[in-house]
Amino acid sequence: MQIIKRYSVVVLGLLLVAVSYNLCFSSYELDTGGVSGLAIIIKKLFFIKESSFILIANTMLLILSYFTLGKEMTKNTFLASFLLPILIDITANINEWIIIKDLDLLLIAIIGGTLSGFGYGMLFKNNFTSGGTDILNHIALQKFKIPLNQSMLYIDGLIVLLGGFILGIESMIYSIIALLIISNLSNKTMLGINNNKVFYIETEKYEKVANYLTKELKYDITIFEATGGFTNRNKKLILCSIKTSDYYKVKAGLEMIDPHIF
Repeated sequence: MQIIKRYSVVVLGLLLVAVSYNLCFSSYELDTGGVSGLAIIIKKLFFIKESSFILIANTMLLILSYFTLGKEMTKNTFLASFLLPILIDITANINEWIIIKDLDLLLIAIIGGTLSGFGYGMLFKNNFTSGGTDILNHIALQKFKIPLNQSMLYIDGLIVLLGGFILGIESMIYSIIALLIISNLSNKTMLGINNNKVFYIETEKYEKVANYLTKELKYDITIFEATGGFTNRNKKLILCSIKTSDYYKVKAGLEMIDPHIF
């Protein structure tokens, strides 16, 4: 029952993303980055159907992910990578049912950003990723040690900047507004509104984890001696309180040290 609930929430989140894409972003050429933003540019230049481009690009990136990041890092991207373009195709005519053409472009960017932000947050909260350029961000982290927030800025920033040249400066400005709303709401949906999060970390590589948290990130930690309730085996448990804004960076760094840490 729990797994049905989990996948239902994920599908609902992807549906919100698809609706916002067709209702706000695609119809008004707002490029918020990622493969879906690139699809709007490609459609403008070459008249290629957006859902088809997204599906092809996601498939190629999934193959790249499998051979560079491995099976474990890739498996949670399958659902979004294939289901999102299908839902985008299904909801392609949403503007015939929901009329927003008389609204100001700023309001359209806010509506699109809000729907997408909640949708992506529901996806991330259930430990799924959106696929697409998120795969490139993790490759940059694993292979070149580029932090996720930096690689996201570089990759999505380039796509948004390209949109500015192809779609116009006004489109780029409203796209950035929508992107900021998406980023903020997805984080709030996934992590809540608290300023801090607490990690309880169990790992065989606790010395490397401790060094990473204290020396690289400058966080204080507490190490407990614990006993496994099932195995009755002694182990060490690391407690660390971090800033919510650092959540993704810390989590990605820990998974680089030990893929099974969580």
